[in-house]
Amino acid sequence: MAKNGKSGAAALKGKPVSASRSEMTEIVLPAQTNPLGKLLGGQVMHLVDMVAAMAAHRHSSSYVVTASVDYIDFRNPINLGEIVTLTSQVNRVFRTSMEVGVEVYSENVMLGEKKHTTTAYVTFVAIDEFTRCPKLVAPLIVKTAEERRRFRDALKRREVRLALRYGK
Repeated sequence: MAKNGKSGAAALKGKPVSASRSEMTEIVLPAQTNPLGKLLGGQVMHLVDMVAAMAAHRHSSSYVVTASVDYIDFRNPINLGEIVTLTSQVNRVFRTSMEVGVEVYSENVMLGEKKHTTTAYVTFVAIDEFTRCPKLVAPLIVKTAEERRRFRDALKRREVRLALRYGK
């Protein structure tokens, strides 16, 4: 029991979604592309995992490990030479885990064209730095209608993920 009489996550001070928002920008180089000059899907997944981990790390103020990737949708290809921007934020906190939403955009600077290329949902577990065991995560404070929608949708995805995992 904590000093204030609260135990567990209730004793942790909540953080707003804005505290976890993260962004990464890369340029697509030849070594990252397939023979058609498109960014490799595995490279996109690596970038998604990195920016999602940043958001989870910021929210939990702890080490985090990837627990699952529930969904990744490749909508448009990303071409050699384009700029890739990835944004992430924590959508919902459970007990020791967090769902992070990621959006990926490509930008063809020569044409002045931006495209939404990928959406993904990644779940992370916060890890205690000494015991290396899962640790409680501070609650998420949602403020806007969009944040509340993401919060609700994250619970639905979690229910599906757990049902698939445990066959229930």
